[in-house]
Amino acid sequence: MERVVLVTGANSGVGLALCHRLLEEDGRIHLCIACRSVQKSEATRDLILATHPAAQVSTVEVDLSNLGSVLRAAQELRCRFQRLDFVYLNAGIMPNPQVNFKALWQGLLTGKVLHMLTTAEGMMTQTDRLTGDGLQEVFTTNLFGHFILVRQLQSLLCGNEKPSRLIWTSSSNARESAFSLSDYQHAKGQESYSSSKYATDLTSVVLNRKYNNQGLYSSVVCPGLVMTNMTYRILPFFLWKLLMPIMWLIRFFAKTYTLTPYNGAEAHVWLFKQKPEYLDLLVKYHSCTTGLGRCYVEPRKMDVDEDTAEKLYQKLLELEKQILERYSDLLD
Repeated sequence: MERVVLVTGANSGVGLALCHRLLEEDGRIHLCIACRSVQKSEATRDLILATHPAAQVSTVEVDLSNLGSVLRAAQELRCRFQRLDFVYLNAGIMPNPQVNFKALWQGLLTGKVLHMLTTAEGMMTQTDRLTGDGLQEVFTTNLFGHFILVRQLQSLLCGNEKPSRLIWTSSSNARESAFSLSDYQHAKGQESYSSSKYATDLTSVVLNRKYNNQGLYSSVVCPGLVMTNMTYRILPFFLWKLLMPIMWLIRFFAKTYTLTPYNGAEAHVWLFKQKPEYLDLLVKYHSCTTGLGRCYVEPRKMDVDEDTAEKLYQKLLELEKQILERYSDLLD
């Protein structure tokens, strides 16, 4: 039986490159692409089929910032499939990103600029907003919408003959200093992206503790610095054109400058080929590229506290209960 693979955020960037690379690895998979709108889903499907005409590609509409949309998508997937082998939780947003040039200048003076350029630590802020559900949009899109999706798809993910996999797209910008349990949605700060990605790392750790005995394994990857629509919004386009030659040079010193979506998907594809039972579940798998363009994967221990992870998980469960009560009409 062919493996069934679901990819969120599949219409561009790392998500789209991942779809192509998965089909190059195994053209027999059934690929289900999840995008915000029917138009994006169909356009992406046509694009994939143009390169892989024999592929099995289906679509599902899901807006991860809209929890009603998430519940409807999960219901549709439960009707359509008997199991899911891989779920790539890749969709994410970084709204209104701003560069702190003062911090960047200080990093240059103190010799920390390379670290800042590879992790964005201390130099990136975002302006968040509330969703129609009254939740912070970055938290909901990057983490909680995916969390609800996974919980609603348990019947397809657990108890199968072979293990099922969750693979979260995290970031090197996932930092404990940007996260607080008392403000886990990051309503009071300006680093909502970093907070949501650190919360993603924490959530993956707990999911393994809760579900490994049911045959479900969770992993976290970092695609590195990739030039995508999200990245291009940080600076005016003409500045990127000027900076690109410099960034290609920086890659000789900063291996996480993967730059292209194809390279950024390296860790995602590598995990597709691994047996989850032999993976370190406290490791984040980083896509890396040498200065000469060779792609490889580097595992790095995550800076996570398992007690904090459990407390966050309980908060997510409490929030989930409130959401399901609100959308009780969409439940089976």
